[in-house]
Parts: sequence; structure tokens; C-alpha cells
Amino acid sequence: MSVADLVASLRESRGFRHKTDIAGVVSSLARRLPGGAGDLGQAVAVGDDCAALQDGDEYLLFAIEGMVSDFVQAMPWFAGYSSVMVNVSDIYAMGGRPLAVVDALWSNGIEAAHEVLAGMAAASVAYGVPIVGGHTNARSDHAQLAVSILGRAKALLSSFNARPGDRLLMAVDLRGRFEEPYPFWNASVGAPAARLRDDLELLPQLAESGLCDAAKDISMAGTLGTALMLLECSRVGARIDLDAIPKPADVPLARWVTAFPSYGYLLAVREEHVARVQAQFVARSLTCAVVGTVDASREVVVHRGEDAAVLWDFSGEPFIVPTDQVLQ
Repeated sequence: MSVADLVASLRESRGFRHKTDIAGVVSSLARRLPGGAGDLGQAVAVGDDCAALQDGDEYLLFAIEGMVSDFVQAMPWFAGYSSVMVNVSDIYAMGGRPLAVVDALWSNGIEAAHEVLAGMAAASVAYGVPIVGGHTNARSDHAQLAVSILGRAKALLSSFNARPGDRLLMAVDLRGRFEEPYPFWNASVGAPAARLRDDLELLPQLAESGLCDAAKDISMAGTLGTALMLLECSRVGARIDLDAIPKPADVPLARWVTAFPSYGYLLAVREEHVARVQAQFVARSLTCAVVGTVDASREVVVHRGEDAAVLWDFSGEPFIVPTDQVLQ
């Protein structure tokens, strides 16, 4: 597959299309709020992994994730597990530590909810994050699940802090497998709970040490879609080397860059800190590779050697940031 063909397929992918819907939602909300969506008393603007609310010298982090209904219906246990896992990941992606989650669950009968709840409970135990309440409707025609999380951070990792000259790093756990036929790389279920928690603890440690201030959790938009969100929020561009993206040996690149890796983060790191940041991940048997360089172009170019294509041009087309809403 040529780089141009890869770009074309990504732009039509479900993950990209779900993310580009965000611009319309934020724009609609901004028109209805005094001061717009950027004036909500937050420490960071809309577009980050979590809302961050100043709380003394620290920050309260608040986020929510919804599972798509076909996933909940087809894989209820793993959907329940994932609903907690992805929220936990969002908190750590911003340099925080999770406190508790609540859920909203719709099912057609109590029996249909049992597997979802069992998966949520398993993730709660694995990550050490309690489920403290929620909402249940067992008389619904459709299965649906959303989970919200509260966390706390001493120092923030933010999508708004990448700078020209930063190296773009991808940190990922390649010890996993795909949950077929879905694009979910499962490096969590069955892993030792202590290892899962200690691997995540690297993120707040990086924030608190000052080695990194810009990061984003690799979401269902995949590696490259997540890079677009991070770079757009920071009002920068980048050149990304597709051959440098770490991946399992037997997985095609086109599939891997659209996958949700369960433990995967993109970090924009000052050049002088790159070696120290990489070493902390490698010490825990995690892969951490430099995959690109941030620049001031407002374009994201992906390449394999001399074969290159523009993945996105923010000056001409928003990804998640609406053109009528200036995010700080």
C-alpha cells in the first residue's frame, strides 16, 4: 500500500469519522454557552483527554467514555472491561491518578447486564479503581454503556503543550493480541494487576519530574488519528515516519495504526529529555520509539522513505477543533 493509499483509507475510517464529529459538537455547544466552550473554568481547553479543574495546587480530572452499541452487544464482558480501562487511561494520559468511576448502563433485562457488569468489576479490581455508583435501565431495547471517571493530578500532561522541535514518541505495550474481529489490541486482560498499575504510573511521574508536559492516550482514532488531535490542539504540525512506528511483527501497518492498543500513548518531548523518557518505559519492558518531529507547519505529513503524503492540513480543514471556536 502506498502512503497516499494509506492516508485515503484512514480519512474514511470509522475512528477518524467519529473524531471529526467532535468539531460539530463543540461548535454547537459553544454557540449556546456564554463565553463559548473555551470559557468553562477549566485549566485546559476543550479537546484534551479529560477536563482539568484547578483544585488548590492540584487538578481534578473528569472524563467520560461511551461504548458503541454493536461492541456492547457482541462482546459484553470485554466492553465492560474496556469502559473502565479506557477511562483509567485518559486520567493517566493527563498526568493524573484515578479516584473512582460511575457508570450508566442500558440493557434488555437484568440477565443481559450481568456480563457487562462482570467485565467492569474485573477492570475495577485490576486497576484498583472503585466503582462507586451509577445509573441502570434494564428495560431498554438496546444495549448501551457509558462510564465516567474522576481523578487527580499534581502536574498536567496536555494536548496543548507540544512545541515545534519536540520529538513525537510512541509508548506502547506490544505484549498482547487482537480481540477479533475488532481493532482492539488487548494487552491488559490477564496481565498482572501490579504490572498494569506500575506501567501507568510512569505517566504522572513524567509530568511531576518535568520531563514531559504534552501527551495523549491513543484512542479509537488509532496512532495517527491521535497524533492529529494532539498536534491540532497545540496548533502545530509534524512529520511522522511510518517505518518508525513500533508494532507487532505479524500485524500489517494499515491495521496497526487504526488499532486501540489498550496501553498506548503519544508524547511530545523536548529533545534533551528524549533519552531519559525512553529509558523509563524500556525499564518496564514497554516499547518507546521516536516516530516523528513536531514543527510549526500546521500540516501533518506521513512518510516511508521518499514516499510521503499529507495526512491532514489544519489550516484548511479542522479535525476536532471547530473553525469558529478558538481553543486556548
